[in-house]
Amino acid sequence: MLTELVKRSPPLPTGSKLLVLGGGFSGQHVVALARALGSTAICSRRDINSPDADIAFDSATKLLPATKVLEGVTHLLSCIPPAADGKDPVLTCLGDQLRALPLQWVGYLSTTGVYGDRQGRWVTEIDHPQPQQARSKRRLACEEAWQASGLPLQILRLPGIYGPGRSVLKNVNTGQSRMIHKPNQVFSRIHVDDIAGAILHLIQCAADGQRPIVINVTDDLPTAYTDVLGFAAQLLGKSLPEIEPFAVAAAQMNPMALSFWQENRRVSNQLLCRELGYSLMHPNYQSGLRDCYLAEGFKVSQTNFP
Repeated sequence: MLTELVKRSPPLPTGSKLLVLGGGFSGQHVVALARALGSTAICSRRDINSPDADIAFDSATKLLPATKVLEGVTHLLSCIPPAADGKDPVLTCLGDQLRALPLQWVGYLSTTGVYGDRQGRWVTEIDHPQPQQARSKRRLACEEAWQASGLPLQILRLPGIYGPGRSVLKNVNTGQSRMIHKPNQVFSRIHVDDIAGAILHLIQCAADGQRPIVINVTDDLPTAYTDVLGFAAQLLGKSLPEIEPFAVAAAQMNPMALSFWQENRRVSNQLLCRELGYSLMHPNYQSGLRDCYLAEGFKVSQTNFP
């Protein structure tokens, strides 16, 4: 939760101004944390009337923030996905303006999907990307464009993101979950609090002279999907449906859902946690789901809160 995250997070350097482009689930958490630590932070949405929108930025309609808004920005986080043509909307629309700012740190949220399928093996930042999905190939193209930008960049590669309001608890609680099992398949994940916490930690590390270009931001425990559902059901005191073999369930999946099951990898966080010293709030799905359970207002009892 934000109060606990504030206690363990460093503020931005004195006099900093953070701009988050793309105020979705992750971006809003970063802004909230920065502000709670007393820093200036502004957030863009496509529509200025959207919740938590400070400025409007929509590359599709060429709705750009005024130059005055960008003045004094020292830290930038881009959470905006690639355009359909594979180009980065931020660099396309704002690249020249960004290069004119006194930027000390730039973060780009990418995906661990750029590693492709590793048949369950561990991957680290030194492994060469091998994207197989079209969306992951677009992400890698944007990573490369950001690296060529000349900006003080760090690329944060994220696996599946979850947090309060965006977890498996809702579907388990309403009986809509499917216990799909594929032998030896695991997924990596990260709680949204740890995305925000890691970003503030990495900004501090960069100020101290530690700035690896690529960082995996993931928890300690890649896990089978059925294990996560099982723990959620235990928290909620709910029963789960029978296990469905993947070979059977795949026949009913849409292409997007099917694509997630076609890749299997364990993503290492050793650079972030051991070498750079970030301490995860939620090192595994059990801790993260307990947090979601409390934040989403479920009633706690000793019998269903392991």
